[in-house]
Amino acid sequence: MSDLDTTSTLTVRGGRGDVSAEPVRELLTSRQVLLGEGTRVRRLLPNIGRRMVGAWCFVDHYGPDDIADETGMLVPPHPHMGLQTVSWLHDGEVLHRDSLGSLQTVRPRELSLMTAGRAIAHSEESPRDHPRVLHGAQLWVALPDAHRGTGPHFEFHAQLPVVTAHGLRATVIMGELDGAVSPGTAYSPLVGADLALTAGTGTALPLEPDFEYAVLTMSGEAEVDGVALTPGSLLYLGCGRSSLRLRADSDTGLMLLGGEPFEERIVMWWNLIGRTGEEIAEARAAWASGERFGTVDGYEGERLAAPALPATPLKARGRAR
Repeated sequence: MSDLDTTSTLTVRGGRGDVSAEPVRELLTSRQVLLGEGTRVRRLLPNIGRRMVGAWCFVDHYGPDDIADETGMLVPPHPHMGLQTVSWLHDGEVLHRDSLGSLQTVRPRELSLMTAGRAIAHSEESPRDHPRVLHGAQLWVALPDAHRGTGPHFEFHAQLPVVTAHGLRATVIMGELDGAVSPGTAYSPLVGADLALTAGTGTALPLEPDFEYAVLTMSGEAEVDGVALTPGSLLYLGCGRSSLRLRADSDTGLMLLGGEPFEERIVMWWNLIGRTGEEIAEARAAWASGERFGTVDGYEGERLAAPALPATPLKARGRAR
């Protein structure tokens, strides 16, 4: 998925300086963003208050939307570098194409994982004959410097490990949770899990004290560590937790995101992650000239043009503001 904001700005993110070593309860609100030709998303990361959770640096939540008489998702070919995209659905279908020649229909609770590495391009769209409802999340993982130049590749995993407890079913999307390990390739210590809670559930989830965490509410209403959450909200939890209290009075869907605080400072602009503004400018120029990122075959339409680079100089920022 793409950041289609034509007013994108250069920012530096990352570093441990603004990571709380103690548990916190910081509720982040979203901003509405129009994605492609009609899909409206709630952007939760980067946020005015927080820019990363571990290596997770971008979180969009969309739907549930009734698209029975609509085109649905339609995101033209666009570039990525220095990151992984994680596509996760609760309802609907999304067709993924990329410049490696990958063609994959992604369905609910199947992992679509694209590692951009040095350069890749992709598109995402609802199939022509698609289900009535579209509901999901799109997330990015920043690649550490040692791996951000890796060759691009695409993974699809229809079967993922599951952790169960009374009233809880946790699907491990990335990393490890309670001994269950996702088959998705991860380049830094992290976890991503889909949490399905039945009405009346009260339970605790084991956590890694060295990780920082956040919880995204996909559907229903729940209390996470005593904080009431509604759909489309993100609760940042900090570090220093060995467990997390969960309670749901209705059937609820959550996503747990966590990882070791990302040590490196990164520059994230549009759909590109680098370490300097010059590196970003070079990548933008390569996309504009048709070099480096390859071609997405089979998409009916023009590729996405890059926005202009901002006139403001690169400004160093920490993980939080």
